[in-house]
Amino acid sequence: MSKVKSKRFGLLISIFVICMILAGCGAEESGASSGSGGDDTLTMLVSETADTPGFRAVVEKIEDELGIKTKVEKRPGGPEGENIVKTRLATGDMADLVLFNSGSLLMALDPGKHFVDLKGEPFMDKVMDSYKEVVSKDGQIFGIPAKSSQVGGWLYNKKVYKELGLSVPKTWDELMANNEKIKAAGKTAVIGTYGETWTSQLPILADFYNVQAEVPSFAEEYTAGKAKYASTPEALRGFERIQEISEKGYMNDDYNVASYNQGMKMLAEGTGVHYPMLTQVLPLIAENHGELVNDIGVFPQPSDDPEVNGLTAWMPDAIMINKESKNVEKAKKWLEYYISDEALEVYTSKEKAIGPFVLKGVELPEDSYPAVKEMTPYFESGNVAPALEFVSPIKGPNLPQICTSIGSGTMKAEKAAKMYDEDVEKQAKQLGLDW
Repeated sequence: MSKVKSKRFGLLISIFVICMILAGCGAEESGASSGSGGDDTLTMLVSETADTPGFRAVVEKIEDELGIKTKVEKRPGGPEGENIVKTRLATGDMADLVLFNSGSLLMALDPGKHFVDLKGEPFMDKVMDSYKEVVSKDGQIFGIPAKSSQVGGWLYNKKVYKELGLSVPKTWDELMANNEKIKAAGKTAVIGTYGETWTSQLPILADFYNVQAEVPSFAEEYTAGKAKYASTPEALRGFERIQEISEKGYMNDDYNVASYNQGMKMLAEGTGVHYPMLTQVLPLIAENHGELVNDIGVFPQPSDDPEVNGLTAWMPDAIMINKESKNVEKAKKWLEYYISDEALEVYTSKEKAIGPFVLKGVELPEDSYPAVKEMTPYFESGNVAPALEFVSPIKGPNLPQICTSIGSGTMKAEKAAKMYDEDVEKQAKQLGLDW
């Protein structure tokens, strides 16, 4: 080898070594290793989106108060992350603590096989029954809530409501009457942001409180392949409501291309008055539009009966203990502290909740978003139901596209419901359900 080649080879080796060192530093910083983290350390696998300032602040507080370090390892979200969790559980390579979805996705993991039953732990008395339902199977309870709940409903501009003399509607007809007055005032009554198709499905997803109130067996029969959207009038109403909004011209002219960010801007500034959406949008409105977030409220998707009026809730992810962990008792102390009043105070000092906490006796801070304060009475009175995806493993992947077709006027509600039933059937068969 010539001297020149020798020097180049040496340079490449040096670069390779530096890259490996830097890569190693990145992995160490994010806590990339798995298995036991040492006598005073618990390992924890979380999704990337769960690693928030509030979560990190509590983790640090646990180290200060309990002397338990937490080595956090992040995974992708969505199907890729779900497959990582499934693979690591199957191969016995799971962390001590696991942060994962509650509801149907958790049930698909066979939680009794992989996670510690927390039913007899005194600290579980603090967790609301409505949350226990989405982390329980066969009489066992597997997780605590990782953060606050959120709801899907109708976000509205309270300032415009006051200007136009409107009241929060209790029925669908009252909502349509409000829409008519808003339209007459020259404003957009219903914000559509089909440029991001997932936003189109909220009028159906948020309608589930009404469906389960009127047909309590719907989720069970739907999962068994016996109940269908097209043949259940109460479930079909969600599709019909999108059609009605479209036919009456309540949406913004550019609804087919408008983005999520544009929808937020319209709502915050009051050029659009209603936005069917998840309350996860609140921190983004606060970040991009400051104090205008205080003009935003939320109400449930109204039914046809004023006596049926409640919120459809998206329950928080769960934190669970790996059954194979050698640190189960230490992990239980970690969980107990995580939902303590002290920990919640730390959490809310770093990030505001997007819904009530599903913990008993926990009051929201005074500086909570006004929309979140509006949700609280529904939770306290029990007028809340988990979204369908928390009580059934089946959700057709093409619902957003089907909803945009209705909203765009290219498909009628009844045909859309039949198409969605077919979409759901394909998914059920992929899940191995006996349909």
